[in-house]
Amino acid sequence: MLNRRQLLFVGSALGVLSSVKFAKAETIVRVAALKLGTVSWELDTIIHHGFDKKHGITLSVIPVAGKQSADVMLAGGEADVIVTDWLWVSRQRSQGADYTFFPFSRQVGSILVQADSPVKTLSDLKGKKIGVAGGPTDKSWILLCALAKKELDLDLSKDAEPVFAAPLLLNEQFQTNSIDALVTFWNYAAILKSTGAREIVSVADAAHSLGLDAETPLLGYVFSQNWSKTHENAAAKLAAASLEAKALLSSDDEEWQRLRPLMNVKSDREFNALKEGFRAGIPEPKSIDRAAALRLYALLTAFGGRNLVGDTAILAEGTFADD
Repeated sequence: MLNRRQLLFVGSALGVLSSVKFAKAETIVRVAALKLGTVSWELDTIIHHGFDKKHGITLSVIPVAGKQSADVMLAGGEADVIVTDWLWVSRQRSQGADYTFFPFSRQVGSILVQADSPVKTLSDLKGKKIGVAGGPTDKSWILLCALAKKELDLDLSKDAEPVFAAPLLLNEQFQTNSIDALVTFWNYAAILKSTGAREIVSVADAAHSLGLDAETPLLGYVFSQNWSKTHENAAAKLAAASLEAKALLSSDDEEWQRLRPLMNVKSDREFNALKEGFRAGIPEPKSIDRAAALRLYALLTAFGGRNLVGDTAILAEGTFADD
């Protein structure tokens, strides 16, 4: 039993506690992202300028070695958000997941050759060895194959010799002329073009020629709807922070100088190519045009098949966060 002195102490402590307004626990958002990937530039900008805290969240970036690692972490609850394409989201939703997507970038790759290459157009690729980053279901590769088929009746998967490998390995093979052409991610293409490589066709141009909207962003932040709902709409807060970071990166050259050590560039040319490439890929802050997305999905399904979209040829409802 408490004595009088102890009772007075407890009463005093309770009085102090009742006058304190407890702050709500912060919402920590764990984002799994490639350590040296382009997403890390935006995430670093958000954290450095406190855009996350401004909108009521705290970002925690988890470096990963590749997309598969990020996918596993999201599925296992070790990460709350990853960056990937909305075709993956649709496939997961068709299998029962509740993932959804808001845009990060509309930047896509291109097909490159050496400056002195005799290859001038897609038709010249017949019989040539083409390096493809991302594998046979890479969206840039599929769109280029679709364009070659439509305009030239050329099946690049059979009439040429595709070589699938990691982008860094393909860069080396390209620079040593072990391959005749290269389809790679936009940031690798930007660096190669800054050192003299020549673009035959950009994927954006291919999309336009195929009657698609090249403005439709493929890459975005992906998260569970239930997670966001139970964490005070954390995804919407991340989206707001992302928009602020993009606005800064689209106009402030000094911010890019701060980011330069993260970009692993060897020259001013590479730095400027990556900066301008990132800026060119910033999507308009508006809802995704679902009709345009459906046209793109139908074409990718026709050429990529089940390996790309899974067992359903229908874009799942709820794929986009603003559906």
